[in-house]
Amino acid sequence: MSDNAFDVVVIGGGPGGYVAAIRAAQNGLKTACVDNWQNRDGKQAFGGTCLNAGCIPSKAMLEASELYERTGHEFGDFGIKVDKFALDLATMQKRRGGIVKQHTGGIAQLFQGNKVTGIAGTGRLGKGGKVSVEGLDGKKQTLTAKNVILAAGSAPVELKPLPFDHKKIVDSWDALEFEKVPKRLGVIGAGVIGLEMGSIWRRLGSEVTILEALDEFLPMVDAQVSKEAQKQFRQQGLDIRLGAKVTEAKTGKSGIKLSYETKDDKDSLEVDKVLVAVGRRPVSERLLDKDSGVGVDERGFVEVDDECRTGVEGVWAIGDLVRGPMLAHKASEEGVMVADLIAGRTAEVNYETVPSVIYTAPEIAWVGKSEQQLKKEGVPFKSGRFPFAANGRANALGMPAGMVKMLVHKDTDEILGVHIAGAFASELIAEVVLAMEYRASAEDIQLTMHAHPTLSEATHEAALAVDNRAIHIVNRK
Repeated sequence: MSDNAFDVVVIGGGPGGYVAAIRAAQNGLKTACVDNWQNRDGKQAFGGTCLNAGCIPSKAMLEASELYERTGHEFGDFGIKVDKFALDLATMQKRRGGIVKQHTGGIAQLFQGNKVTGIAGTGRLGKGGKVSVEGLDGKKQTLTAKNVILAAGSAPVELKPLPFDHKKIVDSWDALEFEKVPKRLGVIGAGVIGLEMGSIWRRLGSEVTILEALDEFLPMVDAQVSKEAQKQFRQQGLDIRLGAKVTEAKTGKSGIKLSYETKDDKDSLEVDKVLVAVGRRPVSERLLDKDSGVGVDERGFVEVDDECRTGVEGVWAIGDLVRGPMLAHKASEEGVMVADLIAGRTAEVNYETVPSVIYTAPEIAWVGKSEQQLKKEGVPFKSGRFPFAANGRANALGMPAGMVKMLVHKDTDEILGVHIAGAFASELIAEVVLAMEYRASAEDIQLTMHAHPTLSEATHEAALAVDNRAIHIVNRK
């Protein structure tokens, strides 16, 4: 096999692509991963949006901003007196950058250890397993592969009234790198990115207004849980305006004037910066030659089956390029599945048990169906809820907000969905994802011993509440 011939070529080095490349190499396949991500300094770094400008740096800023918030407003309740403290945004940003560098550098080491050939450049799929690559240095080469995995990821959606200038009208990457705290920050979209970025800068001193076009707040989350989360965000000072569709943006010396419409009125808002966070789109427009044979739908998603096959022999697509939620862990699991299928192993992804998380305070996490979905589908169910206010560990942490809600089939008792708003919901959701993967019942959780005192006891009590048997709340009759 020549130097430019591979068993597997992965186009894209994000959490789907680099994981697929490592697993393929672990399976004994000669593998290359082509990626064109460049940091602000022009240097190539594997990891895609997630490690460079999304999941990892945003969590670093969320943690830092929450510590700042708690220092000023909560630590006194713990008997910790802090007379003088100040925001050092430059140091906070330096820490974020260090964490990103550590993790992106870690991928390069993993590639080396697993004998994956990492190529810095833009890959494009042609006919017959040929991948043309234009390196970041301008040099061109052609790779051949028995199998090609498309994992080019996604990019922020741009609104016509608010084209990005990356200074005043920004995307999520820009919003992570503000050098000063904006006095007034407008956020378009009350989804995952909008709420997380809005929370960061509100804690650090911005007046944050979130304009959401939908009339419902977080419609994908169970209504009772999203209502509780919305109440907490508003108490924190996030100004969330629902049913607000932006129609125009005018930039002036004093800032940006946003005009928007609701079902009853027209209004406007003046801010210093605007974060547009209305979703992401697949990056497929420059990924495929016309003769590649790979199908793309009207929204730019690469068409695949349940095993991520494109219909072209030896060509696969994963992650944000294909149907399903745009989540790093979903992309990674698809990458593992495809790499194993290529190697002749048995593999699958259960799309019914993909967890979702919003890393605000309180955190919001969910898996499976919501109550409104079950009602719409006519599925008989019963539910149990348990508030963190009745959980000893949550109160000890000073984080009593939120609840756990469990939904189970009325006849079989199988867990159909769990929705959590509260401290460390991102960690708590793993237990019920595992339970649902094994098609466990609420009774299985009821009979599972949970350590005391822990936040996980709230999940245990929610399972007991399904049958009106919770211990630490008065059960509904």
